Amino acid sequence: MNSIGSFQLSQLNSSSVQAQLKAAGINTNSKQYKSAVKQMMSAGNGAMYGNIQGIKNLMSHYDKDGDYINPVNGLAGLLVTDENENSRKRIISIPDSSKEEMYELTKKEFLRENGVCNGDTTKRTDVYNNLYRKMSKKDRLAAGYTLEKYERIYRQAFYDAAKKADPNWEIGKPIKAGALDDVTRESAETGKSPAQATLDTKI
Repeated sequence: MNSIGSFQLSQLNSSSVQAQLKAAGINTNSKQYKSAVKQMMSAGNGAMYGNIQGIKNLMSHYDKDGDYINPVNGLAGLLVTDENENSRKRIISIPDSSKEEMYELTKKEFLRENGVCNGDTTKRTDVYNNLYRKMSKKDRLAAGYTLEKYERIYRQAFYDAAKKADPNWEIGKPIKAGALDDVTRESAETGKSPAQATLDTKI
């Protein structure tokens, strides 16, 4: 230990440092602690220094299961890793309320931006976060993947309707009034499997 209470990370498992961690109320057997230490080690090496408060702060970024908590929405289970990359790519059942929310927002933004995807003004992240709050932690990534497929289905339906109303229409040009009026969420989803949803147009 040095004069300001820091220690080298290589000393974490020493009896003196372990005693101070326990005295500070840190459960060194917890998944929170182990995830925090793993992050510290991956960011540096054993020669780097750490301190009790720094470990506590880092532990607050993980839940009791050692899963990273997204700082934007306060939810765990949304970190994509090499281990869950494949398992997240699956279609699961999601609430109709989330599909309806995405349908309405996609239509609103499609009309407002004349079919252009505007990353500066879109509120789609809010829809995803609302969905994540309705799902269990283990299903959040898959739920987001599923909703993304539905979003593509809706955008494709709006694109097709705009082209049907005006065959000369192109993305970025004004959409003919009423072109999307006959497109409902149900009609957009009819015969369209989210597992097969693709973006055929250059949207």
